[in-house]
Amino acid sequence: MEDPARTEPGAGPSAGERSWPVAGQAGIRPTVLRGWDPPPSPWAAGHRGVDLASSAGAEVRAAAPGRVVYAGTVAGRGVLTIEVSRSGRPPLRTTYEPVRPTARKGQRVTAGQRVAVLQRGPFHCRAPCLHWGLRRGKAYLDPLSLLPRSMLRSGPSRLLPVFGAPVPTDSRTLPRHPEPTEPAAHARGSAPTTAALLGTVGLAAAALWALGRLPRLGRRAGGAGRGE
Repeated sequence: MEDPARTEPGAGPSAGERSWPVAGQAGIRPTVLRGWDPPPSPWAAGHRGVDLASSAGAEVRAAAPGRVVYAGTVAGRGVLTIEVSRSGRPPLRTTYEPVRPTARKGQRVTAGQRVAVLQRGPFHCRAPCLHWGLRRGKAYLDPLSLLPRSMLRSGPSRLLPVFGAPVPTDSRTLPRHPEPTEPAAHARGSAPTTAALLGTVGLAAAALWALGRLPRLGRRAGGAGRGE
């Protein structure tokens, strides 16, 4: 049997009949800091709504058209509740907290209309956020099920945004140092050594000695011819 708490509110509303309760950065949808996590029983721990990243003082808008049925304070936190129009019996009700309501009880509102301002806390998120809830009677539902799929796909992925990119570890993406060219390798191998220098000096000295001996040998040979 299907769990009534996990049933979507109805058949596909259009984007014009729905709105994100708070705006995201650069016109995209807001980041969902924590999703819907219904408890297994009415008294167990869980998360009976979604937390949308925002900032204190931000405008809070009606997610769907309806009538304000509560605008006040609960346990020191400002709460606004709107009964969604044409949502069956018992009707769906959306809740927003912590807020300072700007719409009054009994007022009719349209989707996207400003109905409250986000208070400065206390928040149950680490950063400022709007807690957005949805109920049908006593059953808690996923508030994101109010929105058409086209609105859910427009923007970044859910949960916390990424603050940095990982450092690549694939060797194919790392810069490589150029290999030494062949002429440079030969230049290192042909560098003169001490032994080679000594050998060159020795050959030059021997050549000079031989050249000095040639005139004397020639004179001796001439004198010997005259005496014969």
